[in-house]
Amino acid sequence: MATIIVPVYNDPNGVATTLESLRAQRTGHEIEIIVVDNDSTDRTPEVVRSYEDDRITLENETDIQSSYAARNTGIRNTHADILAFVDADMTVPEDWLESALETFQSTDADYMGCNVELTLPDDPSLAARYDHHTGFPVEQYLEHQHFAPTCCLFVRREVFEDVGLFDHRLESGGDKEFGNRVHEAGYDMHFADDVTMYHPTRNTLGEHVKKDRRVGRGLCQLQRFHPERYGTPGVPPRPSGIKSPDSDLETSDRLAFGALSKTLTAVRGLGYYREYLTGDRGGTLEDRIPQLES
Repeated sequence: MATIIVPVYNDPNGVATTLESLRAQRTGHEIEIIVVDNDSTDRTPEVVRSYEDDRITLENETDIQSSYAARNTGIRNTHADILAFVDADMTVPEDWLESALETFQSTDADYMGCNVELTLPDDPSLAARYDHHTGFPVEQYLEHQHFAPTCCLFVRREVFEDVGLFDHRLESGGDKEFGNRVHEAGYDMHFADDVTMYHPTRNTLGEHVKKDRRVGRGLCQLQRFHPERYGTPGVPPRPSGIKSPDSDLETSDRLAFGALSKTLTAVRGLGYYREYLTGDRGGTLEDRIPQLES
């Protein structure tokens, strides 16, 4: 049995798009879809309830405001052997799950990231075109940083039972921290280049700034609680996952994308130092990683 876990917060349209895509899956496997609402304040829960049936259920995570806490709630509410994670607002082809499970099982992988393609709106802005150009380098993440984003991730339940759940105290970077734990424990990690999922681009500068500020805070949190792995707090790590504009771009786009990349790197730095100056310095994160009962 496989379970698809979809965390959501204040995104009724996005989760509706994703559920329409997921319930169209053609597969011979027994599956369930668990949507975990992270204490939304709009009509998101109402939208999800309109999709509830024998395969789609709604759970709630109201104690901790964190997408990682929401995913943990989903994990705790299923006994499936294979868990897949999809973000609200993503779409997948009808054979996505069947193809992913076939690859996951045939390769004997314990942890697998899928290919992600970014989709542009009809009239893309500069921000959208930049996002599309920089892409979603899942294969590079797995090869060089030993993790896959949680929007495109398959994990065996036994892995969570062994190394623990996602770290809900991290505002960003919980996918990396969990993947690094899995890698250090010696589990097999795989990239499914023939299994594609679709994620909309971020279409405004504000959306990019919000994301990179969050990423910066997460980088500082990783260092604060895991200095042996991520470095000393107060010294930001070198930027990763930021692609320089390709030389074959038109000059105007290359210059604009380069300027935007530098701006967003600075935003990450501001997010980092804000967390460094104002974030919670108490305790150690290793003591608080939640466990899953076997």
